[in-house]
Amino acid sequence: MGRAHARAFLSARSVYVLSPAPVLDLIADQDAEQAAAAAAVLGFARSTGDWRRVVVDPDVDLVAIATPNLLHAPIALAALQAGKAVYCEKPLAATLEDATAMVAASEAAGLPTGVGFTYLHNPMIGLAREIIASGEIGEVTAFRGAHAEDFMAAASAPFNWRCEPENAGGALADLGSHIIAMARYLVGPIDAVSGRLSTVHRRRPSAGGALRDVHVDDQADAVVGFACGATGTLSASWIASGWKMGLSFQVTGTKGSIAFTQERLNELQLFSSGGAARTSGFTTILAGPEHPGYGAFCPAAGHQLGYNELKTIEVEAMLDALAGRPSASKDFRFALEVEQIADAIRRSHRDQRWVAVR
Repeated sequence: MGRAHARAFLSARSVYVLSPAPVLDLIADQDAEQAAAAAAVLGFARSTGDWRRVVVDPDVDLVAIATPNLLHAPIALAALQAGKAVYCEKPLAATLEDATAMVAASEAAGLPTGVGFTYLHNPMIGLAREIIASGEIGEVTAFRGAHAEDFMAAASAPFNWRCEPENAGGALADLGSHIIAMARYLVGPIDAVSGRLSTVHRRRPSAGGALRDVHVDDQADAVVGFACGATGTLSASWIASGWKMGLSFQVTGTKGSIAFTQERLNELQLFSSGGAARTSGFTTILAGPEHPGYGAFCPAAGHQLGYNELKTIEVEAMLDALAGRPSASKDFRFALEVEQIADAIRRSHRDQRWVAVR
């Protein structure tokens, strides 16, 4: 993810006319040697083995955080206290309390923030939001969404930091945050949930070969109620065999529906009940320069954007926020709403009941 951030900043410099243009100045990694190697490959002017040097450096204006979740809050809080804007990977923090503190600190400091909900910056997602907001598919009645991957599907997949509850939070935090963000962005606030978490592989091999107990979820499912009156389901799994990037959703309205999968990220499926009988099925809309964000990379439809282009669009939004321009950046306040919904799902699983999102 650190490489993805660095490449996105470099790409933004060439794709967009930015004032000021971003400069990759100082990179931190877990030790000085690794940091120096990363700086040489990614084009940073300086490096350090201590992130604290980055947040206090007078030449640094924006701190980009691409670390395990446990470090998001301490780095962000220190950066904000030092007067730096912050661009942080999702989920916002390892705990709701830390996420709340990060929002309070950012708003007290009056500094711009951004969070890495990269898939929301897809031009096709922007189109989906526009279609919903315009009333083209009528009143939204349901959202069905999932984020399924299989990188932890095998019981032999090694224990790592994502398996530590104090550090990560399981599939719900890692993948669920994306589909929660998508539902919130497209349909609006979620006010109640009924959730269920499941740990399928309860022990995983450590680096030394010994088995370690796993105390985070492998998959999470929730029935949700939106403030607008729509209902929905949300699902997250990192043990979904065969799925590599199975972030997908369907939004159903009283006049039509839309459908999307990230594995075909340049396409949006649209059905309108007002269509001719011969074309009453779904129509495929291909991404093109008429969809904001796409034209910066290619002047012709159907030539395909990829993940790195979406990350570049996200970085450009963060840089707009930093410069005080109108911005599509998803800030800490938006990310806190996502964390509140995830927390409600965990509480619902624990208490075996519907719970309100607080």
